[in-house]
This record gives sequence, C-alpha cells and structure tokens, in this order.
Amino acid sequence: MIESKTSTYIKVPMDRVGAIIGPDGNIKNIIEKKSTSKLDIDSNTGSVEIISAEDPLMAMRAAEVIKAIGRGFSPEKALRLFDDDMLILEIIDLSHIANTPKEMKRLKGRIIGKNGKTREIFENLTGSKISVMGKTVSLMGYPDQVLVVRTGIEMLLKGSPHGPVYSFLEKKRRELKEGRW
Repeated sequence: MIESKTSTYIKVPMDRVGAIIGPDGNIKNIIEKKSTSKLDIDSNTGSVEIISAEDPLMAMRAAEVIKAIGRGFSPEKALRLFDDDMLILEIIDLSHIANTPKEMKRLKGRIIGKNGKTREIFENLTGSKISVMGKTVSLMGYPDQVLVVRTGIEMLLKGSPHGPVYSFLEKKRRELKEGRW
C-alpha cells in the first residue's frame, strides 16, 4: 500500500510564530501528537506546513488550531479545538468594512470596548471566546454561540448602541439555556 501524505500551508503573523512553537517546542509537539501530523514552521516567513500522515481530519483540526493561535488565541484555548469536535473557529475579516485605518481602529474599539469590557461581556453572556487582532475578529465556541456572537458583532459594526446589543445577547442567552433556540 502506498502511503500518501498531503500538505496544508498556513501563513501566520510573525509575532505569533513563537506561540505556535511554545517553550522548548512543547506546543508544536502537542499539535503534532494530537493531529498525527508533522509541522514544518518557517520562523523567517511565518509559514506553517502541516504534513498529514495518518488522520486527515485531525490534520484539518491542526490547521484550525494554528489559525486560532495565529489570530491571537492563547495556545491553551486553541488546543481545546482538538478535545471537542463541536467547537468551531470563525474568522471575520473587517477589512471589507473599514475603508481607512481610523475606521478600522474605531470598529475594533467598539468590539473590544473600554478596557476590554465589551469583549468580556460578549464572552460571559455567550460562553464563547473572542480575539481581535489585526484586521480580524476571531470567534471560538459552539455553533449556536458563534452565531449569537457574530450577530451581536454585526449589530455593533452597523452602529447599534451597546445597550441594545447587550440586551440581545442576554435574551439569546436565556433562549439557549431554555433550549428554544
């Protein structure tokens, strides 16, 4: 039987390469072990090659973990993607909405809030995780959580005041708990 190996390439920001490797290479080793893949990380370009040997589905999950770390999630949070098949990662690109750097800063500020308060409220009410980095907002959680968070973020991006958005999140939280949504 011929063994086939496939490669997937992911580009990550240079300042996140160290987080993917981890102290003494331990994060890289965990990703390789859990995904049955080999990682080839170019620390000069930020290119990560995932060489899949055994389980192609776990190699795809490794790509999500690497993207999550690359978009600002801590390795510990990102590695949870291996442990729960239902967790998803969604990346929202803000560059098509913001036309200027000033507009990008304003939109990211609306999502983060003063001292990170808005992001914290979103996470507490939905149980999801949010990372705002570069020109993206990344969401990690279960599909129903991510849908609610994305809707709330879209409301903020369209100019809704924070109060009604928080009310929306609280309503959806109650509906999720009651299993109606």
